[in-house]
Amino acid sequence: MDLTQLLKQCSGPIRRRSFLEVGGLSVVGLGLADFLRFQAQAASMGSASQGPSDTSVIFIWLPGGLPHMETYDMKPDAPMEYRGDFQPIRTNVPGMQVCELLPRHAKIADKFSIIRSIQHDFADHGGAHKRMMTGRLPKTPTGTINDAPAVPCVVKKVVGGSTASGLPTSVACSNSSSVDSFALGAAYLGAANTPFMVPGDPSAPDFKVRNIGVKQEMESRLEDRLSMLGGMDRFRRALDKSGSMEAMDSFNQQAMGMLTSDSVRDAFDLGKESERTRERYGRNAYGQRGLLARRLVEAGSRFVTLVWDNPYPGKTPKDCADNWDFHAVNCHIFADCKWKLPVYDQALTALIEDIHQRGMDRKTMIVVASDFGHTPKVSTQRGTKSGVMQPGRDHWPQAMSVLVSGGGAPMGQIIGATNNKGEFPVERVLTPNDLWATVYQHLGIDYNTYLKNLEGLPMQILPFGKPIKELVSGVV
Repeated sequence: MDLTQLLKQCSGPIRRRSFLEVGGLSVVGLGLADFLRFQAQAASMGSASQGPSDTSVIFIWLPGGLPHMETYDMKPDAPMEYRGDFQPIRTNVPGMQVCELLPRHAKIADKFSIIRSIQHDFADHGGAHKRMMTGRLPKTPTGTINDAPAVPCVVKKVVGGSTASGLPTSVACSNSSSVDSFALGAAYLGAANTPFMVPGDPSAPDFKVRNIGVKQEMESRLEDRLSMLGGMDRFRRALDKSGSMEAMDSFNQQAMGMLTSDSVRDAFDLGKESERTRERYGRNAYGQRGLLARRLVEAGSRFVTLVWDNPYPGKTPKDCADNWDFHAVNCHIFADCKWKLPVYDQALTALIEDIHQRGMDRKTMIVVASDFGHTPKVSTQRGTKSGVMQPGRDHWPQAMSVLVSGGGAPMGQIIGATNNKGEFPVERVLTPNDLWATVYQHLGIDYNTYLKNLEGLPMQILPFGKPIKELVSGVV
């Protein structure tokens, strides 16, 4: 059953006088009340058993491919055409080294672990996005429209769409409002189970969470008695006195609660943070999305996806790329690393330290991943923007590095290893499914359970893979 058929089965469109239209809730721009109707229909399809309600995941996605040879898996003894320009530095964990452009990482390496041995077989961005985001082998090697649900959608399906306070359980923050940009779609679980999208740059002065609040142009009379002529606070006071909530159906009541909840609005409000804290994370898209994620999981969200592509949207230097796709035609890889990695270093370590300092590290797991690594051997081509010959690395799914922090597991570990040129794993060969089995177990989700698709057929949450024992709480 496709989305068009599903729409036909739902009750009619939002009434002309309804004010419950919220931009960007899904790829089809549904109003919030209809979005919740989808959610209720999806809930009737059955779900996996739920675990503890207080565990959470912050998933940081680096689209384009984190260059493992410039970050977490450096090979200083490899030939020059492999090792690149940068040197590794020691960390506060004996035997663990990271790139010299990550000095803040070096100071807190005891608070994270590095996996160096994850691999898969999809070298195109589309196939790699789908492979990584879903834990399944995609039917096609290209394109980012899923044929299986992304992990954030599965989490939402299992634990429900919102917390008791109305906060979304699954949230995604990126420059795009479309779930299909990064293979975050729900596929056969239905549109109701896509993450709550928060597009835009939270560091921008005019940033607003478009999915929260009532649009001024949509203000109208409610049930011929309530006039929304004042601001949001006035509307909420009038609503409480009018009794109109009792006249609305359950979907509209949920939507109204989300639109008017103090706790929901506060969780998304970065203005509640001190200037010192905001500066600590960095006044850029990486830092402020990281801070927003901490606020959301602290308030009760279970899975927050952060897309860290361009740290300063619209301000990319000529020899750098808008994401982590470090082909020589796109950027000068070493110049780009000098631009991106210091921002990445500050934002990620601030988030990790903040989670630990607030005592959230047992309940919250931070995962940093990307579509794949980059070729161990450096190539040279003429840059499209720079017009000069420059170095770069191409797609390389045979080896990639992933960082994990928190989740109650022992930190300061190096898991797996690649050969002396960074070409392929030689120890603890793992797949994306092993990573997701670890995440699901942390969230208390039985990944062996089956969920029903839109046709009512059972589909296993994760068809293969098992938790990485080094990252399971209490197991070394």
